[in-house]
Amino acid sequence: MSDAPVSRRLLLQVAFLGAAVPSFLTRMAAAQSADAEVTAPIQRLNAALLSIMKAGQKVPFLQRYDTLAPVVEQTFDLPAILQLSVGPRWASLSADQQAGLMAAFRRYTIATYVANFDSFAGQSLQVSPDIRSLPSGDRLVQTTIASPGRSGHTLGYAMRQTAAGWRAVDVLADGTISRVAVQRSDFRSVLSSGGGAALVATLERKIADLSAGRLA
Repeated sequence: MSDAPVSRRLLLQVAFLGAAVPSFLTRMAAAQSADAEVTAPIQRLNAALLSIMKAGQKVPFLQRYDTLAPVVEQTFDLPAILQLSVGPRWASLSADQQAGLMAAFRRYTIATYVANFDSFAGQSLQVSPDIRSLPSGDRLVQTTIASPGRSGHTLGYAMRQTAAGWRAVDVLADGTISRVAVQRSDFRSVLSSGGGAALVATLERKIADLSAGRLA
C-alpha cells in the first residue's frame, strides 16, 4: 500500500515549528543570561559570607571585615539604601553630614554581616533559581540559609538595575521584614532628636558593639 500524501498544511506546521524552536531557545537562553546577571552579586556575597563563616572568630574581626568589605560594596547600592532609610531629611543635611553618614553607614553594614556570620556548622547558602518581579520594577532574589537539623531562613534581596549593574536596595528577612523599613524607623527617631551628628554617633556606637571595639 502506497504512503498517503503529506498534506500541505502538515508541511507548513512542521516548517513553522522548525523556525520557532531556535527562536524559543534563543529567548530562553537570553532570559537565563539576564537572570544570571541579577543573581551574580548575591552568589558572590554568599561565597564571601561562607568564607568568613569558615574562618570564624579565630581570624581577627578586622581581617574578616576587610575580606567582606569590597563584596558588600559590589552587592549593595549603599547610597540608595541610606537615603531610603533616612527619608526626606536627607536633602536637608549638609554635604559634610551626608558624607559622614555614608562613611558610618558603610562600616555599620559591613560590621553587621561580619558579626552575624562568624561561625560555621555545616550551613549552606543557596540562591533560588526563581526570581520574582516586584511592583517597583526591582527583582527579588532569594537565598536560603540552611543548617543541618534546623529549619532554614530566607533572605530576599530586592535587586535594582543601576549604572554599575544589579545592586541590592533592600533585604527582606524570611520574606517579610524589610531592613530598610526597620532602619527608617530607627534612623528617623534619632534624626528627630539630634540630627545628623546624633545618627553618626549612634552608628559608631553600634559598630563598636558589633566589633567589640576592634574597629577604630
